[in-house]
Amino acid sequence: MFAYVVRRTLVGVAMLVVMSMVTFLLFFASPIDPARQACGKNCSPALQEQVRKALGYDEPVTTQWLDFAKGVFVGRDYPDDPAIAAQNPDLVAHCPAPCLGYSQQQVAPVTDLIKDALPISISLAILAFILWMTGGVLFGVLAALRKGSFLDRAIVGISLLFYAFPTFFIGLLLLKFVSVKWGLVPTPEYISILDGGLWSWFQGLWLPSLTLALFFMAAYVRMTRAYVLESTTEDYMRTAKAKGLAPGKIVFKHNLRAALTPLVSMAGIDFAVLLGGAIITESVFNYPGLGKLAVRAAVGQDLPTTVGIVLVLATFVIAANIIVDLLYAVIDPRVRLK
Repeated sequence: MFAYVVRRTLVGVAMLVVMSMVTFLLFFASPIDPARQACGKNCSPALQEQVRKALGYDEPVTTQWLDFAKGVFVGRDYPDDPAIAAQNPDLVAHCPAPCLGYSQQQVAPVTDLIKDALPISISLAILAFILWMTGGVLFGVLAALRKGSFLDRAIVGISLLFYAFPTFFIGLLLLKFVSVKWGLVPTPEYISILDGGLWSWFQGLWLPSLTLALFFMAAYVRMTRAYVLESTTEDYMRTAKAKGLAPGKIVFKHNLRAALTPLVSMAGIDFAVLLGGAIITESVFNYPGLGKLAVRAAVGQDLPTTVGIVLVLATFVIAANIIVDLLYAVIDPRVRLK
């Protein structure tokens, strides 16, 4: 097991290195001049060239990538040019490790921008994940056990309804009726669990998390139902019934455990992608999370911030893949890591 974890971790690190290289190549292939964007609208050619040197954009792409990789481990200073830094010591900005670049447009290190937005996206993703996995698996198993009944058709029909609606529509409905019109919950606003406590944190995240959970839950209800019905016909299920095991033990120890194996793989990737993919929901509820930061960086053509967000999201996706592979052996004893 230890050797497998080490091997997968090394592969993940190699993938991140390749991802950073590809991102840098796309960065330079873009027709957008990052120095021109950082310089502003009323920028003379001389000032633009000075900004290019200050941010290190005048160096070859290989040199810039090495400087970027070095900054991740030991940090770096901006302006990147020592001569400019010596002439303007008061304007030197230090980006501590792990440094993912410097956003001249927002006058802040990219790491600080992501550090401020990431807790919001993580909180939103965690609560949504708990809701959709609990509801998806519970209603999926219930529909499978009542196959062909009115309850089965109702659960599947409602799940299809929520899956068909876009998240911004569900979010706007919940915001208008549940919060504004009926006043069942306060207006959604992110409150850190360290500042307001667990209940205030939960109240602020309830509606946006439910918006995401309803969409994902609808898909997981159908998948759980299908996997539970499929595993019901397996030989080990007939053997468990022949032994006279209790129905509840058969469902949860044998049936559901086998059905969870493919769900874990999808859930891990969905959770990782959700950290940066809840763009629409964060925009509807005006949450300054990672998705909204990505939109602002894309609209403002803030390339350093875009590169940093891409690498952070790639890290989460690769880490989720490793964790999912390890959970396979825990959930399904037929899986062995060799």
